[in-house]
Amino acid sequence: MFGKILNITDAKVNVELVKNTAVIPNLMNLHVVFFDDKSKLLGEVRSILADYIEIDLKGEFVGDRFIAGTIKKPSLSSQIRVINDEELNIILGTDAPSNIYIGKSPIYPERNIYANINDLFSNHLSIFGNSGSGKSCSVSRIIQNVFLNKNFLTYNANLFFFDAYGEYKNAFKSLSTINPNYQYKFLTTNPTDPTDGKLTIPIYLLSIDDVALLLQAEEHSQITIIERMIKLARIFSKNDDLTKKLKNHLIAKAIMNVLFSNQSSTAKKSDIFTIVTNCSTDEFNLKAELPGIGYTRLFSECFGIDRNGEFGESVLLNEYLNKHIDDSLEGQIQAPKAAYFTLNDLASALSFTLIGEGFQENKMIQDAAIILKVRLNSIINSSNSEFFNVPEYYNLETFISKMIMNNNKRSQIININLEGIDDNLAKVIVKILSKMLFDFAKSRPERATIPFHLFIEEAHRYVVKDKDVFLLGYNIFERIAKEGRKYGVILDLVSQRPVEISDTVVSQMSNFLILKMTHPLDLDYIEKMLPNISGDVIDKLNSLQSGTLVAFGNAFKIPLLIKMDMPDPAPYSSNCDIINTWKGKQ
Repeated sequence: MFGKILNITDAKVNVELVKNTAVIPNLMNLHVVFFDDKSKLLGEVRSILADYIEIDLKGEFVGDRFIAGTIKKPSLSSQIRVINDEELNIILGTDAPSNIYIGKSPIYPERNIYANINDLFSNHLSIFGNSGSGKSCSVSRIIQNVFLNKNFLTYNANLFFFDAYGEYKNAFKSLSTINPNYQYKFLTTNPTDPTDGKLTIPIYLLSIDDVALLLQAEEHSQITIIERMIKLARIFSKNDDLTKKLKNHLIAKAIMNVLFSNQSSTAKKSDIFTIVTNCSTDEFNLKAELPGIGYTRLFSECFGIDRNGEFGESVLLNEYLNKHIDDSLEGQIQAPKAAYFTLNDLASALSFTLIGEGFQENKMIQDAAIILKVRLNSIINSSNSEFFNVPEYYNLETFISKMIMNNNKRSQIININLEGIDDNLAKVIVKILSKMLFDFAKSRPERATIPFHLFIEEAHRYVVKDKDVFLLGYNIFERIAKEGRKYGVILDLVSQRPVEISDTVVSQMSNFLILKMTHPLDLDYIEKMLPNISGDVIDKLNSLQSGTLVAFGNAFKIPLLIKMDMPDPAPYSSNCDIINTWKGKQ
């Protein structure tokens, strides 16, 4: 069948097709070996023409190792044969304890394909494919294979699934039947089963950047406001005499600034009443009593305007304000790091922030602050407030531990269901939780000892080029993509539109499982973003069957076609049954 070598280019060899000889069935994509006394090179049949066969060079066998790349070329006198079993074991992998079964080879029907666990799971992974191509089923099957592997127990795995549609619950809910030490935890905004956990995030654990994301900050001036707001929320959480004095100081100082402004008395009165309405204390509210010599006045009564346009009780008012002003207070009070506060406390701290010096007089800052205030109040007054309603204090380590623990056992799979959340908030939740896990991993005294895998479904919704870099100086997913592996935080992206994902993140992916893709923009994007991928791999993506993928990257010696087994049980990812739905009950 194979005749002499006709010609050799950079990565391609044309071999004479000898007719009237034994025909090798299913020759397309078959692997062949070019060998002589000096080298043994691997090739893959690319096309079969009338008189010759085109073969792409893939790399070199050196002993029991395979080295990918086409530095060496066969000579014109090299012999050619079909790859043997020993060489296939090197290319396709074996069922060694350190390997995981991926799927079956469509080219070699009797052969399974394996990947080294470290090579696959210690690197960022992308799973791309059209809707209905089998992404969720492929992910489910691979993770099921991990836990079904009796040669390799995974008690300390931390697989976080950010599940856009609640698809994975059915695939993983019976995890404990494989091994009672394996646990699956389902966190959702709308628990329906007794085993469901409520998804909540402590607002007091959010950093300045997190709150900026939550409130959709767009200006750098808003970062300054958020920083001050969080600081005051932490200080006020102490609720002791000193913090009460600080509140009174801030109110008194703000009122004093208004009194000495150039506004009319009517405008001053309006501003002062707004201050004490938004930032009231026992000492400063409309019904607070101001003691004079032999008489008292309610706070609201001190602002009667006389015939000269002045406040009638200005002397009493100034004495009362000066009694509460103490500029040394803020220097005396340190904001505690371990502080419990709620969304309402944060809103109160924002009100106190806005009456502070430097904020009241700046129209630009006031406008930026009003936007933040509206957005914060919209969260407080909506059902979304429940996501941040945590009744007690946890530090970051305890919070993550509570997410992982289930029935006093650690969960290996934590499924976070985002189905009932609008896209904007869902994106914020994914970013905040990812950042918390990354910050926790970075804080460990011994690096990468607690790995986290972040499986992000519909990654094109969340892992995008937002305003994060402009505003915060970084994008959390880009940071994890570039730095996460050294700390054991691994991204596993699942998407039907890779072209919409951040270029920086895709460029850091080390392994790819790509199912059928037909959109020319996505195909072109993959080819341009991954220059080491040959054109024949891209060509294959157009014609793949559902559940068949092309796998390439660090975990695979060469790009491989893999037919995935159906997961058992399967995720909730099937299409609507139109026939039975339309037909209904008879």
